[in-house]
Amino acid sequence: METTHRAIDELLLDVPQVAGRGSMGPAIADGGFDEPGIEPATVPGTPLRGVFVGSFSPRYLRDHGVLPLTGPKGAITLAVTLPEDAEAIGLVCATLGLSPDAVPRLPVTAEEIEAALPEAGSGHAGDVQEDGSSPVAGDGGRGDDDIEQLRDLASNAPVVRLLNDVFEAAVQAKATDIHCEPSQQGMRVRIRVDGLLRNLRLLQPDLARPLVSRVKILAGLDIAERRLPQDGRMRHVVDGHDFDVRVATMPTVNGETAILRLLDQRRRLIGLDGLGLDPAGVATIAAHLAAPHGLVIVTGPTGSGKTTTLASALATLDRATRKVLTVEDPVEYEIDGVAQTQVRPQIGLTFASALRAFLRQDPDVIMVGEMRDGETARIGIQASLTGHLVMTTLHTNTAAAAIPRLTDLGVEPYLVAASLRCIVGQRLVRALCPHCKVARQLTPRYLAEDARPMAIGLEPGETIFEPVGCSRCGGSGYAGRIGVFEILTATDAIRSLIIAGAPEQDVEEAARREGMATMVEDGVRKIRDGLTSVDEVLRVTAIR
Repeated sequence: METTHRAIDELLLDVPQVAGRGSMGPAIADGGFDEPGIEPATVPGTPLRGVFVGSFSPRYLRDHGVLPLTGPKGAITLAVTLPEDAEAIGLVCATLGLSPDAVPRLPVTAEEIEAALPEAGSGHAGDVQEDGSSPVAGDGGRGDDDIEQLRDLASNAPVVRLLNDVFEAAVQAKATDIHCEPSQQGMRVRIRVDGLLRNLRLLQPDLARPLVSRVKILAGLDIAERRLPQDGRMRHVVDGHDFDVRVATMPTVNGETAILRLLDQRRRLIGLDGLGLDPAGVATIAAHLAAPHGLVIVTGPTGSGKTTTLASALATLDRATRKVLTVEDPVEYEIDGVAQTQVRPQIGLTFASALRAFLRQDPDVIMVGEMRDGETARIGIQASLTGHLVMTTLHTNTAAAAIPRLTDLGVEPYLVAASLRCIVGQRLVRALCPHCKVARQLTPRYLAEDARPMAIGLEPGETIFEPVGCSRCGGSGYAGRIGVFEILTATDAIRSLIIAGAPEQDVEEAARREGMATMVEDGVRKIRDGLTSVDEVLRVTAIR
């Protein structure tokens, strides 16, 4: 996204820097921060005048030996006690929206900076920021002053606008995640679109800490803690639309990373048929959802659409006559007629404790966001055996692998067999852009160069479609995602294998003999229908 803020562009590595311009450039150039009749020092030893403290704390400038000075035409000069201190100079320049290489430096002594700082007055240091915040008074020890420094930098207009621009770019690209990753070359910002990461920005290294600190402040995290991972949440508004943002930070050798997951509150549920399920799959799942009790599991890795499938399934239930309760982390879809609970481990509200409480609420249907531990799994299984329909998710690679996963969590095989109704395994593949996809016939010459279509079950002479790229899909050749599924129904033969402790391969083979199509086979059907490509099916599924 092309930013509308010159200040933010000038903070990027790939944009040429211009001396005297930046977030404060226009104001400085117009003399907005210049004191009338005062010339800044240009020769060592003369009094330092034209001091501009702005939003910096005087303690920070004093301790780091860096002091911005303005001239008659607004040009910025940095008075520095250590001209080689690139980090301190870089942070001040980043806050001012200037390139460190484009700002003249005036060597001075610490005493000269100390003598000049009172001229700025307390009023400059306490200026209210563009976002309405004000710097924290630095009357503590050096540790408190470091926190004050981070708050000052994170609250400055360039960093605030930079984060807002990153959010806007991610939303316009329909991204699900934002990755802020520091490195020696700079802060790399990437976004995940349709399941794949793409580069968005490369920022100056000096912006890494201010940007991550800004995220941490908004998410209610401890900005002084940079040694341990932290998790939090915040809400952010982009173009008038509200987003729930899950934040996770992680220390690395180059600094802290910040991963932001965007949950659009505007998202509307779609029917099971809109997920990519064929009519037979929709009918199978609907039949299991109509049952009065039992266990329905959706499996797949993180980001495979499990929560969306469960939410779509809940939306098909008759909520007027059945009481439906959910416990989730987080609540991604708000469903009318469903009592939804957000887990809060910090106060003891976990999946297991919520599930125990649900059983006293006379529910008909219970949805557990994820069975993460043995206690939750055992309570959920017991609930499914005592007159409740329980729906949940597990992280496994295949539908059949959910069975040993439950036993690994401590559930006895005979209880799994007695409670299980069906397991839905799924992945998400990118859908081909309908405006630019092209047809390719699998000729002998084509297959001689690329045998992968035959490896997944396509035959010579068949027609497939491949991505091209156009303006409507951003040049990727894909637009949106659809699911590929496999549905394992717990028949008598399957239950016997579960009780006997049979390996998952035997369970899967038995399910295929009884008509189950694997995710690869479902993907091949979607290739033949022109919905996705061979590359996508091979990217997310394993041939078996």
